[in-house]
Amino acid sequence: MIKQRQMITNNVTLTSLPSLPFDLVPEILCRLPVKSLLQFRCVCKSWKSLISDPKFAKKHLHMAALSTSSGRVTTTQLSFPHALYNELYPILNVCSCDGVICFTLNNRLLLWNPSIRKFNMFPPLKHSGRGRQNPCSLYSIGYDRFSQTYKIVVVSFFKDDNTNQVHVYTLGTDSWKRIGDLPNSSCIDNPGVFASGTINWLAKDSRSSIVISLDFEKESYQKLSHPNVETNCWTLGVLKDCLSIFAYTNMFVDVWIMNECGNNQPWTKLYHVPYMVYRGNRPYCTPLYITEDDQVLMYFHDHSTHTNLVVYDSKIGTYNMPELQNIDHWRDSVVYVESLISPCS
Repeated sequence: MIKQRQMITNNVTLTSLPSLPFDLVPEILCRLPVKSLLQFRCVCKSWKSLISDPKFAKKHLHMAALSTSSGRVTTTQLSFPHALYNELYPILNVCSCDGVICFTLNNRLLLWNPSIRKFNMFPPLKHSGRGRQNPCSLYSIGYDRFSQTYKIVVVSFFKDDNTNQVHVYTLGTDSWKRIGDLPNSSCIDNPGVFASGTINWLAKDSRSSIVISLDFEKESYQKLSHPNVETNCWTLGVLKDCLSIFAYTNMFVDVWIMNECGNNQPWTKLYHVPYMVYRGNRPYCTPLYITEDDQVLMYFHDHSTHTNLVVYDSKIGTYNMPELQNIDHWRDSVVYVESLISPCS
């Protein structure tokens, strides 16, 4: 029970604020939105210390994930850091993990958490023994639950001899670590997808498409089985925190989701989504997020070089457009969650 202290002055009883048990404070605060927590850092030193604690940030992220799974999803317009307005475009290789957005800006790697208005720009990666050749680099970010650290993985491709180098950067350190080269890498053209402690790439060997997975803990690769998608046009993604495959035909996109490892049937087809008609065309729609009531948020590009969002109701097979439309120019979209995770440590 929370007790109230009383002050008696000139026969008038004044009731002070409730005195909360110390252990109850973080349980309450971790359920609040990031914007409120940033303001509450000014309440007192102990609250500032608590809200700035990385352990509290992870606890808050966990609670936010629980509330999101219950249907609390909102649209938010993000403001680009003012300190980067003078940097050259384009923004490429966009991906996100736990509220930290990873992308390249003017060929430099940048991590940015819009919720806490912090960013971290990295110096160009130096490749040993490669002279001044500028490789094509693809960056990904993920969380290593064994070391409890965030890691950046970059695959750098060298066209002159068709080779690659793979480096890993652990936040909180100040250097890149080179690991084994990525196998079957000649046809990889998208950043890796983070799911269940692994980074996954779609690649092609001499016969078909394959999925290559990097285990964060072991820093080793393996080839994953994939369903018979009956098409050569498919991509990787993440839905419900699981690795997913989006297989495109002329009229439909099939959405597959990967089950737990060791399952006799590792892949399950979730949806067979027909393309909608938009301005006389049937553009490819790529799934981004699935709600608890099977509403599928998707994005597509129209011919005016804009990215558009659409929601597919899988129960009745209809589409509707959310209010947020015409995202700036031709860019891929990623799911972002608000968090207190720092991009610097």
